[in-house]
Amino acid sequence: MRILLSAIYPYAFLLLYLIIPFDNYIRALPNILLAILVIAFPFIVKKDDFKKLKSLPISIFLLLFAYLCIDSFIGGRLPEDYNIIKKVLIAVGLAILYIPVADVKKINSAIIFSALAAIVFSIYNFVLITDATGSFALGESPQVVESLLIDRLYLGLLSTFSILISFQAIQKKYHPINNYYLANIFVNVLFIILIASKIAIISLFVLLLIRQFYGQRKIWKAIIAIFAIAALAGLFLIIKNEKAIQYKQAENQQNPPAFIENSMTYELRAVVWECAQNVINNEGFSLTGMGFDATKDKLVSCYETQISNQKKKEKFVSERYNTHNQFLDFYMSAGFIALLLFLAFIVFSFISSRKQFFPTAMLAMLLMYCLVENLFHRQIGAYYVGFILIVLMTSAKTSENNNIKRI
Repeated sequence: MRILLSAIYPYAFLLLYLIIPFDNYIRALPNILLAILVIAFPFIVKKDDFKKLKSLPISIFLLLFAYLCIDSFIGGRLPEDYNIIKKVLIAVGLAILYIPVADVKKINSAIIFSALAAIVFSIYNFVLITDATGSFALGESPQVVESLLIDRLYLGLLSTFSILISFQAIQKKYHPINNYYLANIFVNVLFIILIASKIAIISLFVLLLIRQFYGQRKIWKAIIAIFAIAALAGLFLIIKNEKAIQYKQAENQQNPPAFIENSMTYELRAVVWECAQNVINNEGFSLTGMGFDATKDKLVSCYETQISNQKKKEKFVSERYNTHNQFLDFYMSAGFIALLLFLAFIVFSFISSRKQFFPTAMLAMLLMYCLVENLFHRQIGAYYVGFILIVLMTSAKTSENNNIKRI
């Protein structure tokens, strides 16, 4: 029985990460797979497997989860905060459930095929919408946004994962499989550009810059690094100007079409972050926070007073937009202690994995996406944070084994 479960267990993880983007269509299946993993875990895990959890970054993340539970319970807001805490549990739970698995090869394959499936599905939807509307548009058009399988931000994250995994898998010596990885990189890069996922494009340039600190050929790496920095600076200027234009258009447009509203083509983060700053200034320094649900209530109150455009105000209030920044969310909702623990997790993760490109790149992506999104407010975000934790955990074990071999 144990042998059978051990054989099936990694494939349950593979299937889970393969179907994550299709959660809206097969909502029950991810929960069923999680239940299977939880039930099978005690039968296949070994005592030595728990040594993987001894890394300092993983311990800090576990401490963060424990603190969120205790802080919410003492504050009497556990029922209201449970929905967010549950997603933090999913992330750390996936890392724990993965400890019986030897490496990340199967889950990496799942990420690659999941990204390709999401791309094919999105292109198919785009063709249908184009045929129905009789018009063709790319970039930030509502046509593109509505055709995507999942939110553009998360689809860009998935494609960036796929690119990074494929790059890491390319062998130095010629091998036929390298052609498939190169083709996958090309498809995902092209898709990211076509859907105009700005954070994914910025992430790729940052990853390109980080890569220059690994390996040899220093002169070429310096040239590439200069190019990446220049491209990033130019991209930031373009985005800054574009956001200013979008913000003015959003303020002046009294009745935007529903199709455009649903696509979120007008700026929202500038309003959300301004309100978050106002709330922080009014509340003062917070050690333990006000709770995740109460944070949204405070933001909604700010939207009601700060937004002059009635249509836009109704949209922000009805949607109850969160902080769109994981660091702000932890500070406002769970206080300085939670923010400090999360920052400590990131810092010590960078320190422990700095000699390896793959986990360092994953951490850089986590940092960048946490600056523009509350990953723990979406189940898909929790799954992908869980994947990053798995990469950190397995990379730490690989590094430890390599050090032993050198000795």
